Amino acid sequence: MRPAVVRHLAALVFAVCGAQTATAGPLVLESTIALPNTSGRIDHLSIDIDRKRLFVAELGNGSVDVVDIAGRKVVHRLANLDEPQGVVYAPKGDLIAVACGGDGTVRIFSASDFTLRAVVRLGDDADNIHLDPRNGHIVVGYGEGRLAIIDAKAAKLGDIRLPAHPEGFAVSKSGIAYVNLPDAEQIDAVELDSGKLLGKWRTPHLSSNFPLAADGKSHVAAVSRAPPKLALLEASSGRIVAAADTCGDADDLFFDERRGRIYVSCGTGAVESFAWNGSRLDPLGRTSTAWGARTSLFVPEFDRLFVATRAGLLGSNAAIQVYRPSP
Repeated sequence: MRPAVVRHLAALVFAVCGAQTATAGPLVLESTIALPNTSGRIDHLSIDIDRKRLFVAELGNGSVDVVDIAGRKVVHRLANLDEPQGVVYAPKGDLIAVACGGDGTVRIFSASDFTLRAVVRLGDDADNIHLDPRNGHIVVGYGEGRLAIIDAKAAKLGDIRLPAHPEGFAVSKSGIAYVNLPDAEQIDAVELDSGKLLGKWRTPHLSSNFPLAADGKSHVAAVSRAPPKLALLEASSGRIVAAADTCGDADDLFFDERRGRIYVSCGTGAVESFAWNGSRLDPLGRTSTAWGARTSLFVPEFDRLFVATRAGLLGSNAAIQVYRPSP
């Protein structure tokens, strides 16, 4: 098949899929922001609310793109990174912290001029990264089972030991980290200040539990890949209060507290939406995205879900799809 024909078919498929998505269920496709010259897997996202900038960790490309949301374009690229997996914007200090799995470092940049401020060497497989909402500390999962705590001056304050490599985790307003440990088939709840283990919740029937989120009140949600299932747990006990089948190869999920929803983004090319009332989960529908689009970010301040899509085999560019939740 000639290249021109392939490009035409790819454009036609994208247009049709986009039209179907735009009219589907709980999420409406509002816009698409191109990520030029980006190949391979895309990992996690973060946001600078005041500047309206989205940060995109492009693991396969060795870069982090800085996206101007209002202008719908990439305005800067942090390049030559070794497998950037996690990224977080830290308002305290006005910093961008990037966790690089390849060399086990956290590289910290100024968010105002993008200069490199510091390199914190953790040793191995620096992965997911979040902020402690109480103090702005940077919390990084890495190695065979540790959380590192780093302050706004790029000083490593300490480590918390875990029984296996941490994947998705969330930090509550009270300083408790809820951590998915798929290799141990469990979720741990640990107190960041003391490192004390508060709970060890076994998940033997929910293997490969990668994404996790907390509602900030009384519940934690986690998604397994084998089988593909969303579980809602009590934050105090780890008891599963509700569960539902979901899309496959999930890597992110978020609570939409305003609407009482949960969104799960999956590499099989969909976002699954659920109604949630604290004790039950009701499927609302599956929104088509793109194959390999596992990572996303829901930003309540903008009331938008940003989904990262990889470059396609038929020549489509990597992109950020912006979804507006329906009422």
